[in-house]
Amino acid sequence: MIEKAPKHIKEEDTINVMVDLERKGVLKTFQDDYLYWDKIKYKSKDHPPEKVWNAVKLHRWLRQTIVQFGKYQFSFVITDYMQRVLHQFDLHIGGNLSSNIGIAETDKTKFVISSIMEEAISSSQMEGANTTRKKAKEMIQKEQKPTNKSEQMILNNFITMKHIVQHKNQSVTPNRILALHQLIIKDTLNKKVEEGKFRDTNDVYVVDHSSSEVVHQPPSHEELALLINDLCEFCNKESENFIHPVVKGCIIHFMIGWIHPFVDGNGRTARALFYWYMLKQGYWLTEYLSISRIIKDSKAQYEKAYLYSEIDENDLSYFITYHIKTLEKAIEALKQYINTKQKEVFQAAQFMSIPGVNDRMAQIIKLIHDDPERILTVKEIESRFNISNFTARSDLKNLVELGFLQAIQVNKKKQNFIRGNNFNSLIN
Repeated sequence: MIEKAPKHIKEEDTINVMVDLERKGVLKTFQDDYLYWDKIKYKSKDHPPEKVWNAVKLHRWLRQTIVQFGKYQFSFVITDYMQRVLHQFDLHIGGNLSSNIGIAETDKTKFVISSIMEEAISSSQMEGANTTRKKAKEMIQKEQKPTNKSEQMILNNFITMKHIVQHKNQSVTPNRILALHQLIIKDTLNKKVEEGKFRDTNDVYVVDHSSSEVVHQPPSHEELALLINDLCEFCNKESENFIHPVVKGCIIHFMIGWIHPFVDGNGRTARALFYWYMLKQGYWLTEYLSISRIIKDSKAQYEKAYLYSEIDENDLSYFITYHIKTLEKAIEALKQYINTKQKEVFQAAQFMSIPGVNDRMAQIIKLIHDDPERILTVKEIESRFNISNFTARSDLKNLVELGFLQAIQVNKKKQNFIRGNNFNSLIN
């Protein structure tokens, strides 16, 4: 558990300490990083830690915005760091004009499918799905039937993310949250009746598995109807005091985790609802981001952000700050991914000079060139390039006729495709 901070009080010298910290630039660092007592107490040099904490809390209290869900009150502070990054988000991931991030129109579908797969895999792995990224991608690309619970979790997430993209403009309602949960959790619970159903018990806790300690006791199931209705209203209506859409998305994510309305699948539902809200608000680049992959790589900070917010009087700024940093990293990862893929497209272009080879066929040749042991299926080519079954078969058949691929008969109807015997001589 997080160390509980000393009770903050306004003393005679609190304002003077706050002004001194602000003058020295220390307060700005504390607020931009949104540090809690367990960090601040080691960073106070000119004043006793408790007095510094009093000054920090007063500064936050003066700038806080209050939001209410049911009988519970939450607050948050918009820091200089948040404002700076939110401005960048507005410039680069929102609006109706094309972004300068460098996604070519012809490549957009390919990037969407890839990012949805990454989101599905990472979000499931965070909740215990145990399979490799390569195997999970093969299952999705080749439309294979899941063979275990881990694979089912990943497939469910992939289907859910595609569903959100297709229905992103719908309003958020309790029934649609239930439908989202049902898609996410399908065939992964011991009791099927719990799919797409709010919990009707209070025997649900958030536990630190390393210490078996209960770190969060969600509200009573009797409060769920009011809390979920308030959350839906928060999603669908403009707040009385303007709240930036990205900040609202972070709060929505937090609240599903905090309310914990389901027996299982709360984390996946929270991340999916954030994704939905961002797309609904016009942040179209979210469609290309794998946010859960970044969260998975910083899971300890993700969990601490929840705990800090709850232990410090429901101050959501800890979670919002963490989430905004995660989005920053996801955007940077996307830029790097696009740069890598564009290099691959450029490298594949050398194969387009071969008579009868189109751009898709050139990329298939490059796949086999980079991975000689790869086995291709028609389903994988359909999914990878978002093309019809007929077009996928035509591309593969042409590559067989040209000698780049060899067809292997699986059964009377199905064929797989491997590297042709003359592949090396044909590309040299």
